Amino acid sequence: MTQPTPIRRDQTRPRLLDLFSCAGGAATGYARAGFAVDGCDIAHRPNYPFPQHQGDALDYLAALTSSGEIRRYAFVHASPPCQHGCALTVGTNASQGWGRAHVDLVAPTRHLLDKAGLPYVIEQPNGRAEIRKDLTLCGEMFGLGVIRHRNFELDGWTTRQPAHVPHRGRVRGYRHGRFYDGPYVAAYGSGGGKPSVPELQAAMGIDWTDVREELEAIPPAYTEFIGRAYLAATGTLGAVA
Repeated sequence: MTQPTPIRRDQTRPRLLDLFSCAGGAATGYARAGFAVDGCDIAHRPNYPFPQHQGDALDYLAALTSSGEIRRYAFVHASPPCQHGCALTVGTNASQGWGRAHVDLVAPTRHLLDKAGLPYVIEQPNGRAEIRKDLTLCGEMFGLGVIRHRNFELDGWTTRQPAHVPHRGRVRGYRHGRFYDGPYVAAYGSGGGKPSVPELQAAMGIDWTDVREELEAIPPAYTEFIGRAYLAATGTLGAVA
């Protein structure tokens, strides 16, 4: 089992554990909301802008829980890989840096988070793994250049669902051999009229990585909203520097 490693911490802010953290889209939003963030990802992510443990996220969470070190955190965010379709296992895909091919990690992630006993968020895209859709966010809610609907399961706390803002048009790119223009870009893939890296950085509000795979992230605006909502709901705003 992966053992927790010492991480230098800011003691003035509530701490958040960011599981399956990739290059820091979610983490940056939480930091802007007022959290000190530590990440964990199986892949080496040198662009991650906060302290990060490299290893299996679920092994790491289990180790933190069994040792009691999980209590140094106030809150946990988890974005388990959404591709699944084979038998459940606990782990991540060493071949792709995400988890064993097409493994459902949502159920084991939820199980371990429940054991940890902290308030948490699990994030997934539309139409993927089964989570409670306690909160759904869209890029148009934040004036972004992507639509990028994301669903969030909230446990141990709650917040309001903001109104869904009507989209202003289509996502730019090819569909079935026809090109469509529009005010949004697609934050995945590289063909079919997809945006350039600078366009994608601007659309997502991410400027610390130029790796296209890492730009297929949660926009920081989403988790800044969630982080501020959590701090307000739990009365910890006064702890934020």
